[in-house]
Amino acid sequence: MAPSSAEAGSSAAAVSASGRLLVLYASQTGNSMDAAERVGREAERGGCPAVDVLSMDSFDPGRLPSERFVVFVVSTTGQGDPPDSMKVFWRYLLRKDLGAQWLEGVHHAVFGLGDSGYQKYNFAAKKLDRRLSHLGAEQVVDIGLGDDQHPSGYEGALDPWLLSLWKSLNETNPSLLPRVSDINHPNLSILGNPKVHVIYYSSNEVPRDSVVSEPNKIIKNARSMSPALQFHDDGGPPCMLQMVTNQRLTKESSDRDVRHFELEDPSSAISYKVGNTLEILPSQNQSAVDAFIERCNLDPDCYMTIQAKTGDTISKGSLVSSQMDSIKLKTFVALTMDIASASPRRYFFEVMSFFATAEHEKARLQYFSSPEGRDDLYRYNQKEGRTVLEVLEEFPSVQMPFEWLVQLTPPLKKRAFSISSSPLAHPNQIHLTVSVVSWLTPFKRTRHGLCSTWLAGLNPSKDNLIPCWIRQGSLPPPRALVPLVLIGPGTGCAPFRGFVEERAALTATEPTAPILFFFGCRNQDNDFLYKDFWLTHAQDDGVLSSKKGGGLFVAFSRDQPQKVYVQHKIKEQSARVWNLLLSGAVVYIAGSSTKMPADVTAALEEVICEERGVKKEDASKWLKDLEKVGRFHIETWS
Repeated sequence: MAPSSAEAGSSAAAVSASGRLLVLYASQTGNSMDAAERVGREAERGGCPAVDVLSMDSFDPGRLPSERFVVFVVSTTGQGDPPDSMKVFWRYLLRKDLGAQWLEGVHHAVFGLGDSGYQKYNFAAKKLDRRLSHLGAEQVVDIGLGDDQHPSGYEGALDPWLLSLWKSLNETNPSLLPRVSDINHPNLSILGNPKVHVIYYSSNEVPRDSVVSEPNKIIKNARSMSPALQFHDDGGPPCMLQMVTNQRLTKESSDRDVRHFELEDPSSAISYKVGNTLEILPSQNQSAVDAFIERCNLDPDCYMTIQAKTGDTISKGSLVSSQMDSIKLKTFVALTMDIASASPRRYFFEVMSFFATAEHEKARLQYFSSPEGRDDLYRYNQKEGRTVLEVLEEFPSVQMPFEWLVQLTPPLKKRAFSISSSPLAHPNQIHLTVSVVSWLTPFKRTRHGLCSTWLAGLNPSKDNLIPCWIRQGSLPPPRALVPLVLIGPGTGCAPFRGFVEERAALTATEPTAPILFFFGCRNQDNDFLYKDFWLTHAQDDGVLSSKKGGGLFVAFSRDQPQKVYVQHKIKEQSARVWNLLLSGAVVYIAGSSTKMPADVTAALEEVICEERGVKKEDASKWLKDLEKVGRFHIETWS
């Protein structure tokens, strides 16, 4: 595979005439990229003469008619949204000057990655598949729909879909495209070479004036060097914020630990808006980093750079770093390679099998990476939250070269949190509302969320500087004169605390519109997050007060025999919600991505049915129209 955008674009017509298979992916978390690279590996193994695997934002969509065989692998994010890397490509496909024959002669196949727990399951892939057909492309095989809820994850659908794809392509063009018999032939499996070359330097070889000491520059250098982060990281330097408050919001007796954090910049004011998110790069446990380096027989104190292999570039450009850009190996591992919280991919086990010297380990790894062992691997690996370090320690005969580890270890990703403060109320601070994550695996192993656990363990001090990036969120800041219907159970209240703070600050200088806020939790005594804050703003002339046309409505699901949720409170306040909608209110929903958004949407549809006297289909259309004009927003997280 040669994921080179420049070469792919300029020679598209010439190469596709000889049977090139183009694989385009749009990935938000890395799953689609992994699936696309697997498509490319299998095609090469089957003897396909030319395979290119490219991120969608690396390919000029205007050249699509020049291709003959294109496989699209697309994730769906949030509430049916395409990944960022797909947005420009998708806008191009929606151009009105593209006719029904624009893609005539192009054979396409689409595989989607999604989660059936979301309302708009695999929405991006489904829309892409329909649009390609409308533009004249011929579907090679029915769309494949990978589901995170499947017992084997998305690979439960990918395995049979790939088999169907190769069989169909064989029939379409048997002489040029992958031979299924070769793809599935165990004796023809070869490893190939890693995409990168690691160059090592002793500390004496690195010029002293080239060694960076500022934390934000070290982070930028390390992450821009990592091949695994090329499509997950913009490479910009972080702002280093200091934690000044770490406060538990839930009672000590509660089984849920939700924290209020306050971060500030010691040197300057912070520029952000309500509705923004804060991305945080967590620190890994130092003992885990040391154990990984020791297990892999690496020198923690040497310096290193990473260079793309000749003819096999990794990103949109060429990943080449010089001696002047070198970084200490231990620092690189700590800042870029998630060795102790993320589970390795299936391909990681396949590559390990080539380096296993103990026959029983080799046999087990080969089984795990085979279609027959897929379900067992999923139970052993993903369901148990097995980490790279744990896997390597369980197969002691495997000594993977660092080049492969750099390429295949899951990247250390930033974690995004809704900002729960207003810059008008806190010009030099950012507040966060964070649930400290922990869970039991099927085999009763306790797992902890890396970032939330790390933050909860920090003591507010000048020494605790946290790498942060401020990003535009999916909840646009509302104008002061726009009425709001806010629905945020649990930590979904986080962005709305900022909204209420902002509107309260604005009332001192200008007129503002009312807010209805619906909050839900289990118990009034244990987890009524920011109870005093909401009650204060619901009194007298507060922005949530009935006197101002607003309201605070709280559902305590477990304080009575019958469960009560936010959707029940919405239906109880049907007339008030409807009147505010008629006066131009914008609806914002935030919180868990499981059933809540669908249940709340259904409750709003019931309100419209009852107050407007229409059928459910009409109410659903009314809400969709609200969404189209920017008056209905959802931000969820799993």
